[in-house]
Amino acid sequence: MEKQLERSRIIHLGDARLLKFFTDNLDRIYCAKQHMIARFPEIANQAHFKDLNLAIMETVGDVKKQIIRMDEIYARLGVQNLEASCSGLAGMIEEAFIAISEQKDDTALRDMSILFYLQNMESVEVASFQVLQMMAVKMKNPEVLQLLKENLDEAKDDRMLLLLITAKYVTS
Repeated sequence: MEKQLERSRIIHLGDARLLKFFTDNLDRIYCAKQHMIARFPEIANQAHFKDLNLAIMETVGDVKKQIIRMDEIYARLGVQNLEASCSGLAGMIEEAFIAISEQKDDTALRDMSILFYLQNMESVEVASFQVLQMMAVKMKNPEVLQLLKENLDEAKDDRMLLLLITAKYVTS
């Protein structure tokens, strides 16, 4: 018979462990954003619908601003970006390329594939920034919290723009 884990209703993270967890995950998001900047222009070039192409390029601009804010977060925390692996998040981007290539002869389905994967990536980003914001509150760091809020707001806006384009595609 397997031994049952002892469960608790209290969580004790401690400042050092919380900071380490925070920066480890910030590193992963940073890595994914670098990957987005490198790969999204190529995805934009695959888009048939002009509004989709423009939205992707707008997202790239927003991601560049988010990276600058993340650099500021590292500086404010006095830590270095450790160039973490982001194979899961980068894998989502690479999955998009596979789906796009499968629809190479059908521009509407190719664009829907792009929209599907970009929506998923933006959703992961939004969730990540929300959790990091909670940690910043716990760390009692209002400057970091504000920078994360700005990144979260941009990620939400990008997600909403993609959702509107998806709705336009589906309903036309």
